[in-house]
Amino acid sequence: MNVKELLSEIQKTKPLAKADIELIEKAYNFSQLAHKGQRRKSGEPYFNHSYEAALKIAGWRLDSKTIAAALLHDIAEDTKSTIEDIKKEFGEEISFLVNGVTKLGRLKYREQNGIHKKQTLKTKKEEFGAMRAENLRKMILALSQDIRVVLIKLADRLHNMKTLSALPPQKQKRIALETSEIYAPLAYRLGMANLSGELEDLAFPYLHPTEYNWLIENVKEKYDERQKYLEKVKTVIEKTLKENKIEPVKIDFRAKYYSSLYKKLLRYDMNLEQIYDLVALRIILKTVEDCYMTLGIIHQFWPPLPGRIKDYIALPKPNGYRSLHTTVFCIDNRPTEFQIRTMEMHDEAENGIAAHWAYTQSKGAKQYLEQKPIFAEKKELAWIRQLKDWQKEFSGSEEFLQSLKIDFFKDRIFAVTPKGEVIDLPAGSTPVDFAYTIHTQIGDNCVGAKINNKIVPLDHQLQSGDLVEILTQKSKKPSDSWLKFVKTETAKKKIKSALKDSLTIIKSQPKTAELKIIVEDRLGMLKDISSTFSQNRVNIQTINVIRQAGYPIVKIRCALNDKNKIEKIIFKLKKIKGVKEINYKLN
Repeated sequence: MNVKELLSEIQKTKPLAKADIELIEKAYNFSQLAHKGQRRKSGEPYFNHSYEAALKIAGWRLDSKTIAAALLHDIAEDTKSTIEDIKKEFGEEISFLVNGVTKLGRLKYREQNGIHKKQTLKTKKEEFGAMRAENLRKMILALSQDIRVVLIKLADRLHNMKTLSALPPQKQKRIALETSEIYAPLAYRLGMANLSGELEDLAFPYLHPTEYNWLIENVKEKYDERQKYLEKVKTVIEKTLKENKIEPVKIDFRAKYYSSLYKKLLRYDMNLEQIYDLVALRIILKTVEDCYMTLGIIHQFWPPLPGRIKDYIALPKPNGYRSLHTTVFCIDNRPTEFQIRTMEMHDEAENGIAAHWAYTQSKGAKQYLEQKPIFAEKKELAWIRQLKDWQKEFSGSEEFLQSLKIDFFKDRIFAVTPKGEVIDLPAGSTPVDFAYTIHTQIGDNCVGAKINNKIVPLDHQLQSGDLVEILTQKSKKPSDSWLKFVKTETAKKKIKSALKDSLTIIKSQPKTAELKIIVEDRLGMLKDISSTFSQNRVNIQTINVIRQAGYPIVKIRCALNDKNKIEKIIFKLKKIKGVKEINYKLN
């Protein structure tokens, strides 16, 4: 482990300028000296951790300043050197990155931190929740200012998880839970599926040891058998593509992560035979055209399973993921999943925004000197800006944390507007959640929904790929019954706000009476009816006549909240010639 190995790793993917080499060497030596004599709980030199974090950042092909910041990321917190020392030696940009990582590292799941022994359990939970929420707020602010801060933090967390066994059991579970609830989902939301799965798998044995041991005992043989089968499929695919003059970059296997496999098994009664993508065949090609041609060739050979074709190239996931997925009845009629993508798509699928950074850098993009993410365009990572806005909406720490966990850190579905815009929602969301995600007024005025051109009830649970059209009516207001089925915290908050406003308006307005009068169709009838209200000093707000077979109906709305008075008017109305029947209600 030395600086030459680090530089060699970087130069595998891109050449380094002399200034970049000098910067990385300087940061390496500075960090090694600052951490001299320090050891981790595992017994290894502390500097090893900084080196491994920098090595991961280099593997993501980030710029030399981010690699340098990764080498220096623990210095301000764990050595005598300060942020000012780093700023003096390495400049403002690197010190900014290190300071951002330091801030994220200060708030952790420390239940006893600052809590008096005599405090109640409830108070402990409240402070604990507040600390977690504040940690997430810091993360969001870091995301909004410079995404590289979070990438360094994720590299730091990955190595910490790999060495977690050296810590006491209580700490192991706390850090594993934090990783599973916060860092793995965050990596996924940044499009870094490979990192997300790795973090989940590292946390899994500490959070669910019994389930983990069951998987190890039952799945290994299945994995091995599945890969042998896919070797046969690979041979057939390579030959067929060659015959069609398509040259793949590579064809390999993707084994499902243990944690995600277990979640899927729970939905299939723990039946491994039902998991078709236990090991999937991945075909990496040169062009998008090759991807679609390959999909067609596979379907010529083997029929696809209904509903198992996903085109994430034409309709990418909001985190940027692009690929073609299909499951077919393959050799021996066995269901087999294929993932088809270009090399660029593959890189993005594995490393997400880190890959975006690498591609942008290769095109000569400017550095992050303005401290804002260059990727936060309209359709890219819009959720980061949304998170920043949402944290302002929720004043209570627990409320904010609950919103964040439900709305951003659970399984997602991707519904589509009639204009083709993808709306990212938590699983279990309804048309009402969808409506409020688009706009508050659309949510407030929602009266119905069409899913894939069919009318559905408002509590209908949306599925990925659904085409959703919201039907609105200007005078419509939310119903308190919506609170029983909406999924997102934002929808709940906006419904409660609208209901509160409606209640205020109702209280401030006088009650109204609605009368339905069945009458003979004669000249002067309306004049006689309206005169009765005038004589009793009651203002008519609206009057409508409904012509129909038989007797007409006169509908009258008037400002009146006195039941005795309305009954007195009705008594007089019944004396009018031709009035047959009167019904009324007070609103």
